[in-house]
Amino acid sequence: MQNDIDRFFVLTGGPGSGKTTLIEALKAKGFATAPEAGRGIIRDQMAIDGPALPWRDRALFAELMLSWELRSWHAAHAEPAPVFFDRGVADTIGYLRLCGLPVPEHIGSAADKFRYARRVFVAPPWPEIFTQDEERKQTLNEAERTFQAVTGVYAELGYELVPLPLVSVEERVRFILDQAGLRQT
Repeated sequence: MQNDIDRFFVLTGGPGSGKTTLIEALKAKGFATAPEAGRGIIRDQMAIDGPALPWRDRALFAELMLSWELRSWHAAHAEPAPVFFDRGVADTIGYLRLCGLPVPEHIGSAADKFRYARRVFVAPPWPEIFTQDEERKQTLNEAERTFQAVTGVYAELGYELVPLPLVSVEERVRFILDQAGLRQT
């Protein structure tokens, strides 16, 4: 299992910092990816008028995020090559802390047991590209606090944080592949 997690690369940070665009660029280059839990859950819950929305029930939203991240982690084992995750299990803890909610023991346990590569790529707040939409209702201030919350959790869990430069998507892709020791495809 250690060999597998060495090829599981997380991209994290606050909302609106370019993570999903970067994940899509990596996917276009042929890399396996795991989509962000939050947007997928919001989209699905809005479609069914469900209760697990961050503006309705934050604790339930966090439980669904955890479930999504665990499923993505397990599915990644079927991939023979590197996998890039748009957030990871530890982001759930960051979200709960940001909301001032307690972190249940099982979520802390999940972050300890379901690990990723030691180096975690961090997209810092980037006001020039930040936008809000139907699913991203956070303000830039909330995005910056989210960045602090999630990076704090990854650091506490012993990951090495690798800040992404504020450059073009293509330059970010090259930076990540270089830092991960991967060849361009």
